[in-house]
Formats: sequence, C-alpha cells, structure tokens
Amino acid sequence: MMKGYNVAIVGATGLVGQEFIKVLEQRNFPTTSIQLLASERSVGKKLFVTHREIEVKETTAESFKGIDIALFSAGAEISRYFSPIAAQSGAVVVDNSSAFRTVDTVPLVVPEVNPEDIKRHKGIIANPNCSTIQMVVALYPLHKVNPIKRIVAATYQAVSGTGSAAVDELTAQAKQVLDGQTTIPHVYPHQIAFNVLPEIDVFLDNGYTKEEWKLVEETRKIMHAEDIAISATCVRVPVFTGHSIAVNIEFSQPMSPEEARRILAQAPGVKIMDDPVISLYPQPWSAAGTDEVFIGRIRRDASRPDGLVMWIVADNLRKGAALNTVQIAEEMIKREWIHPSRAKK
Repeated sequence: MMKGYNVAIVGATGLVGQEFIKVLEQRNFPTTSIQLLASERSVGKKLFVTHREIEVKETTAESFKGIDIALFSAGAEISRYFSPIAAQSGAVVVDNSSAFRTVDTVPLVVPEVNPEDIKRHKGIIANPNCSTIQMVVALYPLHKVNPIKRIVAATYQAVSGTGSAAVDELTAQAKQVLDGQTTIPHVYPHQIAFNVLPEIDVFLDNGYTKEEWKLVEETRKIMHAEDIAISATCVRVPVFTGHSIAVNIEFSQPMSPEEARRILAQAPGVKIMDDPVISLYPQPWSAAGTDEVFIGRIRRDASRPDGLVMWIVADNLRKGAALNTVQIAEEMIKREWIHPSRAKK
C-alpha cells in the first residue's frame, strides 16, 4: 500500500497553481488530501482535482496544520510570510517564487542536476527560475564531462511567465492591432503583441535586469560552479507558452557537436530535436504541454574553438515551474527523506 501525503497548494487559482493540480493528477502523486489555498478574493472558487470539486480557501497561519508538503506559487511576498509558518507547522515547503533562491541555507533544486541538495533543507526548498531550470537541465550533462568555463545566453520568454493577466493582454492586443486599433499596455511597459521587450523584471544598477541576474546566480548555485562566467539578455516575446534560449557555451576542452548530442541523448529529462535538413528544431508552440527540455541547433561556435552553440526550449509552466516543483517532492518520497503524518489533524 502506497503512503499518501497531505498536500497544500498555495496560489491554487494562478497559472502555475492550476498546472500543479494537472501535474499531480497526471503523475499519480500519492495524496491523501489536497488543500487549495489562495488570496481572499479567490475564496469560494471551486476547482476540479481528480474528478471532484474542491473549494479554494484563504491562506492563513492555520492552513498548514497536518500538511506534509506545501507547494507555493503565490509570489515572493506571500512565500516570505507563509513559508516559514508552513515549515514550523511540520510541512516541507517547495517554493516556486524568488523569495529563497539565493538564501545559502535553502537548497535550490533541479532533480536532474542536484537532487542530493534536497537533503540539506530546513523546511523550505526553492524551485529555480523557469529559464534557469531548462538551461541547467541541458548544460549540466555536458559540464560533468567537460567543465563549462563561460555561458552567454539570450532568452525568448513567453508571457505566461508573467501570469494570466499577461496572457489576456497579449490576446487583447493582438486583436486590437489586427483591427487597426491602438493598444494601451497595462502589464508590460510597452505593447507586447507583434513586439519584443528586452526587459524582464526590474533593472539593476549594473544595467542587467533582475531576471538576467537570477540566471547568473541560480545557475552557479545549482551546478555548484561558482567560477562559471555567465552573461544573459532576457527578452519577453509574444508567445503564450514556452521559453526558448539561444546559448553559447565555452568548455575547458573542445567538444564536438556529435559528442554533445551523444551525451545529451542519454541525459534525463532531455529530448534532442536537431535535423536542419528537414527544419527540425525545438519550438515553443510544440513544446507547450510537454515535460521535456528540447535541444536543437547544436553546432560549433564559429568564434571559439572550445565552444558550442545550441537552442533550448521548454514549457515554462511545466518543467519551468509546476513539474520541477512536483519532481522535488517525488524525489523526497523516493529517497525516503519525507514521511506522511499519521493523520490530518
């Protein structure tokens, strides 16, 4: 008989929260009960979970009594406040916000890369940024064989990474533009329909955006490679779901595209789509709704003898968020680093 866990989803009505529900169902996650939690304005909404309706409740300090695993995706402010409360109540928190990612005592985990780090948790585990996750899943198998010295990345990030208001804004603006109307942006500083914006999150004093700096710091932390030189430009594109990254990698020794393909073909969570003859390469449209990190356009970096260039695509709501969070919980269960409470109090 498989043990069941009492699970709470914080931010259950958001895009990632709803994806949590889907992923838990699809993977037959061993739940005894599921609590759906959100802000006051979502209270009373009903969501279907494994063919039955569950009512959304307000997140309070009392919400986590008897909870074994709390999956958070309600923004950094909510996470900073409620995650320690949930952990003190005996739950293990897997947090999808940026609140704890750079905190030294909080493991930042991608199960295909650093599952052992989970064991160090003190009640809270951080889920990395969506574009960081897909990049490290693709690069870590190569790094293990031939240490990476430098990464230059340009991301092409979907609007669903911002949330449902951004998805609605892209839909509305696209219609307005096609109808010859003027658009008024609300979610982004400029029109996103038929446009690209090289601004994700706020600008820092060093000229980079916070999103770009997350990619730098999180990659080093997850891969345990403080000395990798990393530079990134993060761009919002008018795509609903699926982040793409063009990445230049400089290795310690030259590596052929053939060797990279061979290593990646055996790597967990990776799928190679790479045949230029038939225009086969990853695209966000076809990656949406899937779990793998897709890699294509693997070629030599013409500017560096020890470099490769590749194109990496994944569903930012799944592997970039909900799926990775659930995989962390599954890893804890598999390794018996968590046990269900006897009964829900």
